[in-house]
Amino acid sequence: MDSLEARSRDVQERTFCKWLNTKLESQGYQPMTSLVKDLSDGVRLIQLMEIMGDVSLGRYNKNPRMRIQKAENVNRALEFINSRGVKLTNIGPEDIIDGNLKLILGMIWTLVLRFTIADISEEGLSAKEGLLLWCQRKTAPYKEVDVQDFSTSWSDGLALCALIHCHRPDLLDYDKLDKANRHENTRLAFQVAAEHLGIPQLFEVEDLCDSNRPDERSVMTYVASFFHAFSTMDQAQTVSRRVEKFAELMQSVWVSRNDYERRVRALLHALEGTQAGWATIRFEGTYADAMNHSAQFSTYKQTVKRNWVTEKQDLATLFSNVQTKLRTYGLREYVPSPGLAPADLDSAWASLLSSEAKTSKAINAQIREIKDSLRRAFANLANGFERRLNVISTELANIGGPLEDQQEHIHALETRIPELTDSLKGVAEAEAACNNANIDENDYTVFTCEDLRFEFELVIQNISKKISFLDNQIVSRNMTNLTPAQLEQFESTFRYFDKDETNTLSLFEMSAALASLGIVYPDEDLDIIYDELLEGYGAVTFEAFINLLVNITEDQTTPEQLRDAFRVLANDEPFVTELDLRLAQVPAHSIDYLKEAIPSKENEAGELEYDYETWLDQVFA
Repeated sequence: MDSLEARSRDVQERTFCKWLNTKLESQGYQPMTSLVKDLSDGVRLIQLMEIMGDVSLGRYNKNPRMRIQKAENVNRALEFINSRGVKLTNIGPEDIIDGNLKLILGMIWTLVLRFTIADISEEGLSAKEGLLLWCQRKTAPYKEVDVQDFSTSWSDGLALCALIHCHRPDLLDYDKLDKANRHENTRLAFQVAAEHLGIPQLFEVEDLCDSNRPDERSVMTYVASFFHAFSTMDQAQTVSRRVEKFAELMQSVWVSRNDYERRVRALLHALEGTQAGWATIRFEGTYADAMNHSAQFSTYKQTVKRNWVTEKQDLATLFSNVQTKLRTYGLREYVPSPGLAPADLDSAWASLLSSEAKTSKAINAQIREIKDSLRRAFANLANGFERRLNVISTELANIGGPLEDQQEHIHALETRIPELTDSLKGVAEAEAACNNANIDENDYTVFTCEDLRFEFELVIQNISKKISFLDNQIVSRNMTNLTPAQLEQFESTFRYFDKDETNTLSLFEMSAALASLGIVYPDEDLDIIYDELLEGYGAVTFEAFINLLVNITEDQTTPEQLRDAFRVLANDEPFVTELDLRLAQVPAHSIDYLKEAIPSKENEAGELEYDYETWLDQVFA
């Protein structure tokens, strides 16, 4: 991460943390000091969602110790966010629990947009554009201020001072400010906003004044507070703007209607002229003449027609926008002048396409007679190659039976590859002959040499993958000390991280694969394990990976580990309840067994408390 990005994230983290703290402190909660640390167990996140949504999220783990309890909390908060129509992408409970700052900042920015910025609207715009337009309108009278964005435009503090002075000139004297003292201006704006407007200071003076590019999201979050603080003062301007908006609307509709009709007339005239020219085409009967017509027609399609297609779509959009504007304000629908309606343009376009098809067929017919033999030669080779390739693909897809028989069959298919390689060279030579004769189309085949080469390479890859798959299946079959679920999980993990599909893992890929299974080693230990696998297997193959996982996942549970596990479930109490077991997502059949096996007694609330300490003393020697 470069220094600019790191500084931006640092500013965002502090800004968003302070913004969230304003929510927490309003309800008497202790403020946070770190987004990564304080959000990781989901408790703060649930509290924030209850405050922002003004609703209770129900019972949750208020003192989670286990990762699964933290994940349950975070899931509850994320589900509530989604239920409010806030779409979160690429973030899950693990990202928050593990402190992925980049994704956490993105989530909080989404919350800022939803609960602070989403309802901002100005002149038909919303969110960022609406807030920017509002700032520009309010600061327009101040010549030293030029708000073009939510970053560098605010770095001298004058834009903030202008917003305050525009609405509350009694709080500061803008004309007496030292316009060159950016730090003092920013500090004054922060102070006045906090003391007189109830707008908390979300970041430091240096974050604005000393950065080459202040963080946009942080600035936008802070400036939105000014919009909400002053929005009620702007209501007096709404009435006059309403009349102004209607006048602008009617003028824009008038301009758009005139523009639409002028452009439709021009397009219709151009379509008619081109079709008249095609009707007078006469062929000389020579290859050069036919190719000249073909080149002209191709140029038309790539230039003139594309411009017409764009213009036709733009006109349809323009007409639709005019009608939408009129319907939005309950105004009478626009009826174009005779012959200029969208239906008239569609009819003219259909006529163009018909003439275009006739012209294209006539040109192709001239060229086809000369080139037909070359086309047939190429098509016969290409189609024949495709059929042979399809036979191999079909055999490959239908391989079945015992694994060893499948291995023998797939290796037999592999021996047919060299012959196909030679055949593909013949196809390439035939295609080169067609290219030399300027053949651009071939009605006898749908294939090009590149198509066939791609399919051929795909078949080769599939054969290689099938060989690796069968080898791995034989390894998996022999791993009788693993459950089917474990085998499936380990195999899918291996395949996911085998990015280059070599049926081996690099050190980096193996580390990532183990981490995805919750197995993390120090770098020096991982290097030793990797070297041992290389020495034993020559590479970290599927077999080597599975054997490694077998060694790692062997059951090594000790009495003390079980005792510690029960203590975590019981929140350090000497007894565990059925609710504790269910919250930890222990399977129902296991809970039923533990209720029968562990000694219990009833507490004052009538709930059974299970004495796991005594039980463990009994079952272990």
